[in-house]
Amino acid sequence: MIKRAWTEWRSGYMGRLIGESFFAQGPLYAVAIVAMIAVAATTAGSAFMMEYIVDAMTSPEMRDWAAMIALGVVLLFLTKAVASYVQSIYLARAGNRIVAMQQDRVYRKLLRHGVSFFAENESSDLLMRTTNGAQAARRLIDVLVTGFVRDALTLVGLVIVMVYQQPVLSIMFFIVGPVALFGVRQLLKSVRAIMQAEFKSLAEIIRVLQETSAGIRVIKVFSLEDRMITRMDTAIRKVEDRANDIARLQSIASPLMEFLAGLAVAGVLIISTMGIAGSEQPTAGQLMSFITALLMAYEPAKRLSRMRVQIETAMVGVGMLFGLLDQQDTMPESPEARDLLEGPGEIALRNVTFGYHGSMPVIEDMNVTFKAQKTTALVGQSGGGKSTIFGLIMRFYDPDEGSVEIDGQNIQDARYSSLRQKISYVGQDTFLFSASVMENLRCSAPDATDEEVIEAAKAAHAHDFICELSNGYDTPVGENGTFLSGGQKQRIAIARAILRNAEILLLDEATSALDSESEFLVQKGLDALTQNMTVIVIAHRLSTILEADKIMVVQDGAVVEQGNLEELMKMNGNFRNLFDQQFRKSEPKAVAEIAEQSQ
Repeated sequence: MIKRAWTEWRSGYMGRLIGESFFAQGPLYAVAIVAMIAVAATTAGSAFMMEYIVDAMTSPEMRDWAAMIALGVVLLFLTKAVASYVQSIYLARAGNRIVAMQQDRVYRKLLRHGVSFFAENESSDLLMRTTNGAQAARRLIDVLVTGFVRDALTLVGLVIVMVYQQPVLSIMFFIVGPVALFGVRQLLKSVRAIMQAEFKSLAEIIRVLQETSAGIRVIKVFSLEDRMITRMDTAIRKVEDRANDIARLQSIASPLMEFLAGLAVAGVLIISTMGIAGSEQPTAGQLMSFITALLMAYEPAKRLSRMRVQIETAMVGVGMLFGLLDQQDTMPESPEARDLLEGPGEIALRNVTFGYHGSMPVIEDMNVTFKAQKTTALVGQSGGGKSTIFGLIMRFYDPDEGSVEIDGQNIQDARYSSLRQKISYVGQDTFLFSASVMENLRCSAPDATDEEVIEAAKAAHAHDFICELSNGYDTPVGENGTFLSGGQKQRIAIARAILRNAEILLLDEATSALDSESEFLVQKGLDALTQNMTVIVIAHRLSTILEADKIMVVQDGAVVEQGNLEELMKMNGNFRNLFDQQFRKSEPKAVAEIAEQSQ
């Protein structure tokens, strides 16, 4: 039974935290524990010394020892001061290392998840689990170490002094102690539920702040300030209420201990003055030593009484931390995964069926091949599955049925690093890191020279505007490129993709934010640089893909038409309808010329 209980404790959150974090910082905690033992010993020693201090002041025969006693007191308190300093420093270092280690573990765990994980979990919740969970892990170990070592040993030492000086009077302490513990135990029932509610409210505050930062333009345009203020006020009020509840529960322990300590001192006073403390009348020094030990025992006893409340509070955050760490990876790499073999970059979807989060299939039984070193365009109405195809090729998701292959190899059998090296991507939602232009460009190819970076920027028609920035390529772009226009961000993203020089280039509305002239120049640069690449382009503006080697019309998760421009125009099908809708009014001459060529 004991073995089973031990096994359950070790597999629980507290046992795992101690096993993984406490022992990992063993040398630091060892120094801190030795210092805590010294603090406990000197604290008990200072109470014991009160007997000699008082006797030296009141008893003539002890006055010759006054200098030695004074020196002993100085050494005692100097030792306590040094030990307290060492304890604080090493406890802080160990705690800071635990926070850093846990946050690093969580972040690495997050990066192992697939894109679907981040779609299902809000960023505010992940942020709360990562930051507060790591801090809770530190607080829990700090409470356990200081409680079971410093406070417990200090209390034991002071009790020994009390029993040594006045055994009968010490009975009052043993009466008060259990009463205090019983009172604190009743507080624990509400702590965990309150803390869980507080974490949810804190997550809502972070969520509102994130939405305000990301959607400030929408908030301003639609005058949503009052609505956002109401949401924030509600979340703040809930956090405040929960914090007040926790403070109330934690604060009950102190007044309870103070009242019981007062009862104990009063009882000692009555018992000692009535002469029932023992057959021998205690000296003034003995009585003062006992009372000093009794009063000094109040603080460690109070901290120990509050320790269970602090443990329960910290366990909520630790539980959230381990809950995140214990989640199964949504896109695990196969243990037998190997690098993709060298090849020209032909991509094939074999009998692929896929639906998001188990919903209705977005793509069903798709069989399609993207020829190596050719440009293939995907067109069609929104929601047809074009971006989903990109997600499957980059293995953001795995198909429910079928396989995605590159040069005949199933990408589920490939190492992620090998797959990523083969692919470069520009999405319609351009993302830039909060760094300089140069750092954003070079993140796709860390070993690229400055000359190669500049050539890629020139190909994306970005070099000129970059040079006009305040610090050129070293200019910070702000959070997600907030200091740049939409077109500038998109050109940097295109340059970043070009610099990677991968065998496969995926462009999802890559030039949608550019004006016609910039789009023409960028497209010209891309055409020159992608002669030997497998390029797949998603485009709603057909003018950007008219010269593609093959055009595929994707509708309702299936390729309904495919061919070059001339072949599709002759079909008079979906593509011809899309073409006419976009060009009939704006470019009638171009439409007439292309229509004549297709006859």
